[in-house]
Amino acid sequence: MERRDFLKMTGVGMGALLLPAYGRVVAAEVLTTKLEVALKKRLADTALAAAKDLGATYCDVRIGRYLRQFIVTREDKVQNVVNTESTGIGVRVIVDGTWGFAATNDLSDDAVAKAARQAAAIAKANARLTVEPVRLAPAKGVGEVSWATPIVRNAMEVPVKDKVELLLTANAAAIKAGASFVNSTMFQVNEQKYFASSDGSYIDQDVHRLWVPLNVTAIDKASGKFRSRSGLSSPVGMGYEYLDGKKEHKIEMIGGTIGYTDSYDLVEDAAIAARHAQEKLKAPGVKPGKYDLVLDPVHLWLTIHESVGHPLELDRVLGYEANYAGTSFATLDKWKSKNFKYGSDKVTLFADKTQKGSLGAVGYDDEGIKTKRWDLVKDGILVNYQAIRDQAHIIGETESQGCCYADSWDSVQFQRMANVSLAPGKAKLTPAELVKDVENGIYIIGNGSFSIDQQRYNAQFGGQLFFEIKDGKVTQMLEDVAYQIRTPEFWNACSAICDERDYRMGGSFFDGKGQPSQVSAVSHGSSTARFNGINVINTARSLG
Repeated sequence: MERRDFLKMTGVGMGALLLPAYGRVVAAEVLTTKLEVALKKRLADTALAAAKDLGATYCDVRIGRYLRQFIVTREDKVQNVVNTESTGIGVRVIVDGTWGFAATNDLSDDAVAKAARQAAAIAKANARLTVEPVRLAPAKGVGEVSWATPIVRNAMEVPVKDKVELLLTANAAAIKAGASFVNSTMFQVNEQKYFASSDGSYIDQDVHRLWVPLNVTAIDKASGKFRSRSGLSSPVGMGYEYLDGKKEHKIEMIGGTIGYTDSYDLVEDAAIAARHAQEKLKAPGVKPGKYDLVLDPVHLWLTIHESVGHPLELDRVLGYEANYAGTSFATLDKWKSKNFKYGSDKVTLFADKTQKGSLGAVGYDDEGIKTKRWDLVKDGILVNYQAIRDQAHIIGETESQGCCYADSWDSVQFQRMANVSLAPGKAKLTPAELVKDVENGIYIIGNGSFSIDQQRYNAQFGGQLFFEIKDGKVTQMLEDVAYQIRTPEFWNACSAICDERDYRMGGSFFDGKGQPSQVSAVSHGSSTARFNGINVINTARSLG
């Protein structure tokens, strides 16, 4: 089946994200198979040799096999089950100081050598317009190594009927608890990635990700008014064990909700979501004004993503990239000053591609660089950016920070956001203790709609659940809440952060960037944090 035929047949927008170019619909059994490492090494060596013969001073080869499954349900019905597979090879070279790239889904020696020759020809053509040659940060080859997401149970091996049963059971729990409508979906991704380079690296990686989004709607039949609440799960770099719902992995949150760390009880959350949706129907709208905000990690991750993750991507800072998120206010002069206050002294924001369970966790990036953790903002001061091999010299780094990624074998790899997170507070502090001295505040759970300008400076964020805080106590649920920020002012208003016991991650399964567009998966962690004197608007009044 051709990609365009699949999309036309399904009519499901998410299909466009899960079925890359040259992808095919397959049986579920195919999702548990792999290519032999010996075959991948032979093909890589063929490409490397062809590139060298054509004068390439550098070459890397990525052989990717991308396996995906999504299951879509609504109430008591299964709307779709789709399994996809896409396999091919991408070759990137530097010839005459310039990049060239080509790809093929024909895994024969002749086709791979042809792709290498095409990449070299493209580089030579591009070199005519090159002003400054590519400068790669040094990278020592690592030889033959492998890395895999540390999963307990491969989600691809779980029978479809078991997954469907879980989703429909959750839907039934929501309906029983008073929901009018409910839909639930299960995304599973397995990226089998092989990287080889002229530096001497041969890296085989097996990456797994899982996401179970849920949406519950309650309707007041008398008025026709409706309210929804999305699930509070996080997309994760884990196996099916994430859905075991173990009690020791739950965290009681403010407002009578439940948070999850490394497991998730979908059925329980569906029932709670239905009750919340009904409660939202009766909740009063917020009174606009200044409030102290207490932001839960399952909300704060999106604010981090938009106001820290994107503006500290070096290609945006330099103006090389603007698609999907704009450029950045955090220009090099602010970093060079060594005293630009991105936030209060309680704020340390770091990038980390090694966090267990995170969406961005890999052993090596798509340039063969071993991943690591590094600070972006340290004690409130802007100290670094996110950079890859051909950018590192611009900010005085001697090596890449390991945040290069391509979403498919036929996409050229480029700088992508690492897992960017807010470090927990150093003093012992629970969410309940944090709330005690808040006189007039709002506690926000879950991510909602947002908007942000093209320099990532002015923004507005909504959420899923809002609770009034009066004189240190959580009182009632509120509705129609959104807060407005200027990025540095917001982070400088951070007055308290709970300790590591409350640390949790949220994230995005489909973070878009580039033209042609690519998606990546990225997590953002934090503990519950407080921000003083933030402007809150009533979105219903704003809409008239």
